[in-house]
Amino acid sequence: MSKIADVNEKIAENVVEGYKKIENGVVSGYKKIEDGVVDGFNKVSDKFVDVFFTKEGETVEEAKERMKKNI
Repeated sequence: MSKIADVNEKIAENVVEGYKKIENGVVSGYKKIEDGVVDGFNKVSDKFVDVFFTKEGETVEEAKERMKKNI
């Protein structure tokens, strides 16, 4: 190959490598945000069920199962 073709190949490899690093960073950042939002929602949901739907001595999980059966 000529020097120009070799340099172009190296540039292309570096561009692809840089893109993959950016892509991985964005995807991992999104997953962290998504996991945080889901965890927050689950905490709020569990507290809501605990306050409004649990019966005496019943756990949140038991209340959720009981409600699923009644739907």
